[in-house]
Amino acid sequence: MWSKLESRLKQRQAQDMMRHRLTLESGQDTEVSVDGDHFLNFSSNDYLGLASHPKLIEASQKATQRYGTGSGASHLVVGHSHEHHQLEEELAEFLGVERALLFSSGFMANYGVLTSLFDRNDLLVQDKLNHASLIDGGRASDAKMLRYAHNDMSSLERQLKHKVDTKLMVADGVFSMDGDLAPLPDMLTLGGQYKAKLMVDDAHGFGVLGESGKGTLEHFGLEPSSADIYMATFGKALGSYGAFVAGNHTLIESLVQFARSYIYTTAVPPSVAAASRAGLKLLQTEPERRQQLQDNIAYFKQLANEAKLPLMPSDTAIQPVLLGSNELALKVSGGLRDKGLLVVAIRPPTVPENSARLRITLTANHTRQQIQQLVESITQLQAEN
Repeated sequence: MWSKLESRLKQRQAQDMMRHRLTLESGQDTEVSVDGDHFLNFSSNDYLGLASHPKLIEASQKATQRYGTGSGASHLVVGHSHEHHQLEEELAEFLGVERALLFSSGFMANYGVLTSLFDRNDLLVQDKLNHASLIDGGRASDAKMLRYAHNDMSSLERQLKHKVDTKLMVADGVFSMDGDLAPLPDMLTLGGQYKAKLMVDDAHGFGVLGESGKGTLEHFGLEPSSADIYMATFGKALGSYGAFVAGNHTLIESLVQFARSYIYTTAVPPSVAAASRAGLKLLQTEPERRQQLQDNIAYFKQLANEAKLPLMPSDTAIQPVLLGSNELALKVSGGLRDKGLLVVAIRPPTVPENSARLRITLTANHTRQQIQQLVESITQLQAEN
């Protein structure tokens, strides 16, 4: 066993595909401390700058004083607190759906949905660039899983022609490595034509897109309830941790009864749920945060296009700079770190072969000066390499 694993590790090392962790010594923000050094942070999903917001910290502290540091059990034993319950009700009201259900992580939410609701007579049709949690959940499901070419509606339609009991189209709302959007209106049209349901993983759209921050569906002028199964997380725009699934009563009650990743997992601490509630309130009362983020995205794209950086097509906070080779991506990322900028290189197997990139993420808290410094540094390093 160990020799086989050593061989796999050496192969990954030779391909410049080894992953390494950073150890932060500060809170999550546009400026962070890593191993004693100071960096401008362009790698965080803290899109609205709420992870270190005083109101989230205060809510978490108050809940900790009342409930302690841990929930102590799963939701179905004695781990479901008032904070959890209120968060579920507030999410359902915000999205205009019947119910919402908390999960301890986005991975567990997606895995729970896909492994508990479908059987061998059903079909899951997934975008090839879906998040790993969706792919892994589909593989573990009793249902048959097919994949369609990224955002290719002709490819999706071919897969939907199979005759089965239930068909479920599954897509990220915002694709986490490319930053582009799933064509949800077109998918809903196909769903109506072929009697297929829709599941949207809106981890990177919820709180960021749409007039009121309800996500990718609202961005397209659709109600969140247009998706039969809607999943999103708290660890991005809301600055907290955990995830939820939203939909009708039958969906949520089925998950409560059958989703093993919900039933057999300790609930997140009540203090985390309280922080998520505070984030959800700020999302609704401070829309200027979303506008500032959009302004920052537009400014970055303007500067990057003027500098002729190889941007991938994205209008979201995820702005990938496509460099191709693993070696070049690592060199530029390392050069940026030497200049005090934290921009992580993303390589296979997270992305397809020969598509290594800098995955730049912008937040509402970035300043124009910081964005200018980023573009100038990438331009210089690209020219040198």
